[in-house]
Amino acid sequence: MRLAMIGLGKMGGNMVRRLRRHGIEIVGYDRDSGIVSGLADECGMLAAGSVADAVGQLTAPKLVWLMLPAGAPTESQIEELAPLLGSGDIVIDGGNSNYKDSRRRGAWLAERGIGFMDAGTSGGIWGLENGYCLMVGATPEVAKIVEPVLKALAPAPDRGWAHVGPVGAGHYAKMIHNGIEYGMMQALAEGLDLLKGKQEFHYDLAQIAELWRHGSVVRSWLLDLTAEALKGDQALANIAPYVADSGEGRWTAIDAIEQGIPAPVLTLALQMRFVSQDEKGYGYRLLSLMRNAFGGHAVKSGGS
Repeated sequence: MRLAMIGLGKMGGNMVRRLRRHGIEIVGYDRDSGIVSGLADECGMLAAGSVADAVGQLTAPKLVWLMLPAGAPTESQIEELAPLLGSGDIVIDGGNSNYKDSRRRGAWLAERGIGFMDAGTSGGIWGLENGYCLMVGATPEVAKIVEPVLKALAPAPDRGWAHVGPVGAGHYAKMIHNGIEYGMMQALAEGLDLLKGKQEFHYDLAQIAELWRHGSVVRSWLLDLTAEALKGDQALANIAPYVADSGEGRWTAIDAIEQGIPAPVLTLALQMRFVSQDEKGYGYRLLSLMRNAFGGHAVKSGGS
């Protein structure tokens, strides 16, 4: 089996490595030619000098997997791919695209006889060794053709991947997954912050996190990663208090509003990321002024 991988960053590159370990031939392309040649030398990936070159090295049905940033990069790449593909060929989007975009793109490609799969992909930099969790949306016919690839990428052939519904369903499931992830991360961060603040108990946060990993109801992979990180540094003095959001948390909150389904934990976790990104802190300055106005509370000076 042969597959083209477009986008060989941290995720795409590791997916190539994992697929090669399972004997799947990969034609790889990235704008950075150094990454392409490096992977070709390392794992026997077939190098491509352009998207057209990558597609040209495939046989029908041609499978092209995209690992690109959501939005315009994925959109323009699909538009470039369409004329290079024919009836029965398949485009797989493994990035974090909005499920609404995936449904639209799937319909647009279907008009041209080209299959489409939206593959919500979780696993990050650990996916190479542990496998990726894959939630995919596609027609049954497309899912069947891509199945060997999904089995190779997943933690095991019989688990960690699923055809969860029609086009759009994969990226929607990943969107909700990331919303839940925001909430879990926020809860762990707040709890450990409270422990750190209880100075009279002199808690060893690394010890507590490690303790919770075994037998507790809050054990999780996120806790595993947190415990490991705390072993090396508990003060985190060199870590900026800034937490980015990839966009999927926003889409989750918007969808909750559209459905009229309360999701306060997921939404508040997203809002807390916004707080960390507010360098000016203008809202908090206003709160301080309000407290002073109605209660005479002191206002701290300083700051930019």
